[in-house]
Amino acid sequence: MNRVILGAFGALLLVGLGLFWMQGRAEVEQAAPPPEPVETTAEDPDALPTADVSDMRGPAPPEASELTREQQRFFRYDRNRDLKITRNEMLSTRTNAFRALDTDGNNLLTFEEWAITTSERFAEMDGNRDGELNAAEFATSAPAPRRTPARCRC
Repeated sequence: MNRVILGAFGALLLVGLGLFWMQGRAEVEQAAPPPEPVETTAEDPDALPTADVSDMRGPAPPEASELTREQQRFFRYDRNRDLKITRNEMLSTRTNAFRALDTDGNNLLTFEEWAITTSERFAEMDGNRDGELNAAEFATSAPAPRRTPARCRC
């Protein structure tokens, strides 16, 4: 029983102390002097700032290098650039494709929603409308080939 009473008393004491501290901070901030006014000159407001760099010392900044294809592919997924791809970062690239299939917008992809999209795609590929795809019609669904720069055979 004594522990309960002491615990309740300690909790009330901490709450009171916290309120006292917050009220004291608020009063100090209200009584703070206003900031000093900044002197403005009649210069062009769109002009860029200048600096004298003649006396600066130290190494030059590193040159920007081209990213490899694998680094580009990695950074497409690594949105916050912490050099780690989380599950959410990996799934975030697929949300637009999912939303395109989710026609009723309830964040559940039913078989009917998937089947409608697949049927529409099949109808687009079926040029002669016979309900079957031959090799030429199926070839129209292939993704566009990537253009790679010509390599020099020296």
